[in-house]
Amino acid sequence: MPAFGSDRLRVTIVNLERQPVDGTNMESVVGDATNLTQFDDGEFDVVFSNSVIEHLRTFEAQLRMADEVRRVGKRYFVQTPNLYFPIEPHFLVPGFQFLPLDLRARLLSRFDLGWYKRIPDLDRARAEVESVRLLSRGDLRRLFPEARIYEERFGGMVKSFVAYHGW
Repeated sequence: MPAFGSDRLRVTIVNLERQPVDGTNMESVVGDATNLTQFDDGEFDVVFSNSVIEHLRTFEAQLRMADEVRRVGKRYFVQTPNLYFPIEPHFLVPGFQFLPLDLRARLLSRFDLGWYKRIPDLDRARAEVESVRLLSRGDLRRLFPEARIYEERFGGMVKSFVAYHGW
């Protein structure tokens, strides 16, 4: 049976590992958002990414993902949390993203934080903390210069951004 009630709709899910899918019109493929060479230019009508780009460790990797999204998609939506929202959305600690890296790693090595269980090994904790690089509005503008940017608000503050283009 097709997902979303239509045989005409095709959904391709790209992840680092294959994911189970429901529906005859859904496909899960192994891929890296920074290198989508298995897909042609403009292959997808819409590319949708929710809270992925901030998990790339460097701005250069984020730029490679942005370039690939723009290349393979005729339209896109890319959502990411706001660097300047007071509560860091992964570790759920106010201001966590602004603490020195060593302190963030030490905290994660001693406590469960947000979505992360305690990681006693300090090197592994550091690697996990480094795996999140939140973006500002200006960062997103540099990654997607042609996009419009929607601000998702919570309590009057900008919680996240959506860069979208093609409509």
